[in-house]
Order: sequence, then C-alpha cells, then structure tokens
Amino acid sequence: MRNIALHLIASAAVILASVSCQNASVTLTRVDPFEKLLPETVIDRPYTQVEEVAAGEHATFQFALRGADQLKEVSLSAEPLKDGQGHVLEDVTIGFVDFVHVGRTTPTQGRDAIRSASGLYPDPIVDDGKTRDIAFGKTQPIWVSVNVPKDAAPGEYKGKVRVGGKGLDVEGEIAVKVYPVVLDDPTLWVTNWFNCTERTFRHFDRQGEMYSESYWEYIKAIALKMKECYQNTVLIPTTIIDSKKDGDSWSFDFTNFDKMVGIFQEAGVLKCLEVGHIGGRIGLWNSPFGVRVPGMEGNIPLDNPEAQDYCSEFIPALVSHIKDKGWYSIYCQHIADEPAADNYDSYVAIARLFKKYAPEVKIIEACHSHDLADIVDIWVPQLNFYADGLSFYQDRQKAGDEVWFYTCLAPQGNYANRFLEQPLLKTRLLHWINFRYGATGYLHWGFNVWREDDPWYESTFINTEGGNILPGGDSWIVYPGDKRLYGSIRFEAMRDGIADYTLLQMLARKDEAKSKEICRQTVYDWTTYDMSTDHFRSARHEILEALSK
Repeated sequence: MRNIALHLIASAAVILASVSCQNASVTLTRVDPFEKLLPETVIDRPYTQVEEVAAGEHATFQFALRGADQLKEVSLSAEPLKDGQGHVLEDVTIGFVDFVHVGRTTPTQGRDAIRSASGLYPDPIVDDGKTRDIAFGKTQPIWVSVNVPKDAAPGEYKGKVRVGGKGLDVEGEIAVKVYPVVLDDPTLWVTNWFNCTERTFRHFDRQGEMYSESYWEYIKAIALKMKECYQNTVLIPTTIIDSKKDGDSWSFDFTNFDKMVGIFQEAGVLKCLEVGHIGGRIGLWNSPFGVRVPGMEGNIPLDNPEAQDYCSEFIPALVSHIKDKGWYSIYCQHIADEPAADNYDSYVAIARLFKKYAPEVKIIEACHSHDLADIVDIWVPQLNFYADGLSFYQDRQKAGDEVWFYTCLAPQGNYANRFLEQPLLKTRLLHWINFRYGATGYLHWGFNVWREDDPWYESTFINTEGGNILPGGDSWIVYPGDKRLYGSIRFEAMRDGIADYTLLQMLARKDEAKSKEICRQTVYDWTTYDMSTDHFRSARHEILEALSK
C-alpha cells in the first residue's frame, strides 16, 4: 500500500500559488485537509494528491492563505470541476475556516494531541459568501467541499478556486478522481442529540418565539444539516408534549411532537425514531432515577403516587399515539440516561413499568452497566466500556440485541473522539472502529448544545452536575448563524467516516477477509491507530480499487 501512496503523489500536480500585491507577499497553498491549521502555522511544503472518491461521496480540500501584510475584503469563489469528456461536478462549496477557543484543555490528552499556543483551533466552516479582512502573519484556512453525485461519470475532474480582494487575485487548483463505484445508502445507525430549547433557538433567531414559524425553521435547519452527515436516527424529546391534569385524569397534546417528527421525516433523516428519556437522576451522578412529572420540580421517585399516576396514563397514551401515526415499527424508547451500578434498581423499576404498558417496544440506552439483560434491547456503551466488555456485547448481539457505542466527554487519552484538540483523522476513524468491532450504530449527545454566551469563541463547558470539564468540541459540532447553521471540519470528517464504513461494508460482501484486514491495519486496537494520512489514503485506494473490479 505504500507504493500506492507514492503513485498517488507522483500522479498529482503541484498546487501552490504565490503573488505579490500592494507590496505584500501573499501565498495560497494547498495543504492536507486532515491537517488542523493553527493561526501561527507556517506551511513548509504543498500537498499535491488527487482526491479519490466513489460516486456519492464528498471530496474535501484545504488551502492556507497567508500574507505578510493585512489582506482586505478577501473573497472566495470556486468553479465547477470538469473532466475531459464534458462531465461536470457542479456542487462545490468554499468557505473560511474560523477559529474557536479551548479555555480548558482536555484533562487526559492523547499522545497525538494538538497543542495551540493561542488556545485557538480551527473548526467552523463559514461559507456565507461574505468578504473579510485577514491579519498579517495569520494563516487562514480555506475549505472546499465537492459533492460528487451518485450518477457522476467515472474519471478525473479538475477545477480552480480563486481568492480575491483589494489588490489580490490568486488561484489554486483541485482535482478529483471518481471511481466506477457508487456508494450505497449508509446503514450505520447514527444519532446526534440536538437541543431545541429556547436557549439554543435564541442563537438562530434573537427575536423568535418558541413554536413560532421561525422556531420550526430552526428545527428544519437542524434536520437538513443532519442529512448532510448521513444521520438516520433522531431523538425527539418528550418534553415538547403538552401534558395537563384535569381533575383525576391527564390529557396529552402531541401537536408539537408530531410537527417535529414530520420535519425530520420530510428531511429524510428519520429511519429510527428515538423517543427521549422519561426519567432522570433525582440528584447528582450516583443518585437514583425518578420520572418527570409535568408541574413538579425535578425527577420524582417512582414510589410517589403522583409519579405512578402520571406514568400509568402517559406511557399508554404515547405508545398508542405512535401506533396511530404509523411510526411504531421504527420506534425505540429511552428510559433514563447512563444507568450504572449505583442506580440500577431505580432504572429497572422504571423500565419494567414501561414494559408493562409497551412490552414490544425496544429500549435503547447509553449505559454503564452489564446488568440490564432482558431490559435493554439496543445497548449503547461508552467506547471505553465497549472495549472493556467486548465479549459481553458480542454475546448480546448473538442473543438478538443491537450494540452501538457512544462518545462524549469520555473516553479521553488515546481513544478516538470528536475533541478540537485531537487530529481530524481521529474523528473520521470513529466509524472505522464501528466496522472493526461490529457496532452497528453511533451516538453523540452534543449536536448543538451551545453555550448561552458566544459558541463562536469559547468551546468548553463546566458540567455543573459532576464538576467535569466538557472538552472543546464535545458540546456541539455545528455552529449557529442568523437563520442558518454552519458545519465544521469535524462534522465533515464524521460524514466521510460514515462513507468509509459503508465502503468497507460493500467490500466485505465481496471479500470479507480483505475488508477486515484493511481495517485492522488502520485501527490496530481500541486506542492504537495508524495516524499517517498517507497510509489512510492508501487504504481507501485499496478499497476503491477492489470495488472497481
């Protein structure tokens, strides 16, 4: 595979542009899109490979713009890519990569953690077409993404990107090789939990009201952004169901619930309907679970008569409504998040009460316990717990259960995750881990759990429940704008990792041993990966070549 990498380098054109304008030396250099460019990064050599993709994937490119003086009113544009036969790749987006701050570094860093002197890391992709000024001596990343449709003709496509401004006109070249391979629709279950409260909505529309037309535009923007990264599972919170008690009986208004489900269905991202947790911890981490009862503060112990009364009406009403809407076959239910040994009994009590009213419904849970057999149907252990209990989870799969995994503020160290301080390749390799160990889904809690102040600057949080630091990048992977959302380089890495998983699946149907060996040579074990981008591209080249035959 090393020879393949050398072949790719030899076959590509050098893409380096340099120009002098207004007495300022300016360089536009194509660099490896896996490299996280810091404001102080100085590029010593250009990256020259042709990007190789299947039809249905995306090809990504990165340029570094740097001037010895301030660059003013800088603009970006990209032309469609063309091959020699008249075929065109028209869907090309280009944007500036902005920097966000990591005020508190990850407590346990991996061997390959990226350390920034300024605390700034590249992440959001701002593709709004607006111009900006760039300070002298600052390296400004520029991101290009080419959406290759499934009906794209095989061949090599070339195009140009242009950077303009006051006295500035410089361009660079990009090239994509499209293989005669069409990416299957991804089947990896993927869920990013989103926040739909007033706090996050305010970042989208400062003046909007909850459940107004603007609010539903916000939900639609979330759904469409999820579609971009192949998400197919959506958690709809039960808190948007209007529950009222009149005398001795409860009534339930599912209007907002139904509208939200419909928006995700219309966007094409709801193949599995996760219904949100009906319970939560009564106090801090080690406390038992209770259930949410509208009109009562906090989570209420299940032995409380009000809790029993509410659940006896709410659960049957929820399940009946989902049946009536025709969603029952794709429905699964959360009980309470991350059950562990200390709150096992209270979790099981709530789960059994739910099963009493809905015995056929699958329970899905991000869990810290193995003691939930015959309770949980879709196991979602934290990645490090999955590693420690692999044989247990394989046994559960043999028994007919599903096994996914999740990441959040943990695991840290050398485990793959989505932190800003980690190399971008590590985020992409999360879904190679899915393939390597047979997990059929991936869950992350933080799609858009933005800080109340400025999510475009500070990226870390203090978790008030346990005092933990939520690392930079853990709480969100998209960014809010005025009536729109912006993606990020980590968001695109995750998307492309899901495509990699799908290609490995396709190869496994053709040559299972080959697909497993390619994956094993990239993900050696749970915390050891080949982090060479040359190796990674060689592995993808081998997959695409094998699928082409």
